[in-house]
Amino acid sequence: MNNKDIATPSRTKEILQKHGFSFKKSLGQNFLTDPNILQRIVETAEIDETTNVIEVGPGIGALTEHLARTAHQVLAFEIDDRLIPVLADTLSPYSNVKIVHQDVLKADLSAETAYFDQVGPLKVVANLPYYITTPIMMYFLESKLNVDEMIVMMQREVADRISAKPGTKAYGSLTIAVQYYMQATTAFIVPKTVFIPQPNVDSAILRLVRRETPAVAVSNEKEFFRLTKAAFALRRKTLWNNLLHSYGKDEATRSWLETSLQQAEIDPRRRGETLSLEEFGRLSNQLEQNKKTREV
Repeated sequence: MNNKDIATPSRTKEILQKHGFSFKKSLGQNFLTDPNILQRIVETAEIDETTNVIEVGPGIGALTEHLARTAHQVLAFEIDDRLIPVLADTLSPYSNVKIVHQDVLKADLSAETAYFDQVGPLKVVANLPYYITTPIMMYFLESKLNVDEMIVMMQREVADRISAKPGTKAYGSLTIAVQYYMQATTAFIVPKTVFIPQPNVDSAILRLVRRETPAVAVSNEKEFFRLTKAAFALRRKTLWNNLLHSYGKDEATRSWLETSLQQAEIDPRRRGETLSLEEFGRLSNQLEQNKKTREV
């Protein structure tokens, strides 16, 4: 590694001082100061000269630089106007980077990605601010963009929840929402000591690879996600109590739920966290089918 890396502690401090930058807690800014970890992120993402990369929250450009050295092109969204001149300075050696000064959640992704001048694998690689990790991930997963992989740094506990297996404490509606679209694995842990300022918890690099088709075939996606949220509404309650709580307790609803559970061969006394994606899919399809007959 040469000393010119943005991510070394001394260069990071030098850049922050030069631009008189101070951290905004409200934006969840924690800058990584270890070039080796940044290199590992790029390797985990398996980026090469054919890859187009979207980055969220480039900060002072530490990860952006490593991506630019390897990828075809990098499109980075930065919300903090104070960082735009910093990035123009730190990333001036790289002609394959475009910085968009915007909240990624409000961006027109299809218009912005017209920047990429050749078709190749599209990957999202980012050190996500803790307070907005889930909305950003879901935004990409539900967008019309064909994102092949997401390699994202987040709070370790959130990564555990996303990659959790049924029957574990971490397993929940977030697990299902992400695993429906992607295969999730935790690549490695990043200690809190390599950040300025130092966060309170360790981070993890989560690797999400898009499935060719969703994990389960469901007749109504919206209702499938409504069901999975309902199943975890009251953590310690049975599936039956959670469904009554969310869908209603009148006689017709009870009968509809009971029949659907029976046909899907799912014991209503189980807890939501014991159901696999496949079982949730089966129950969702049964509820949907019976709802149609109920409405006739």
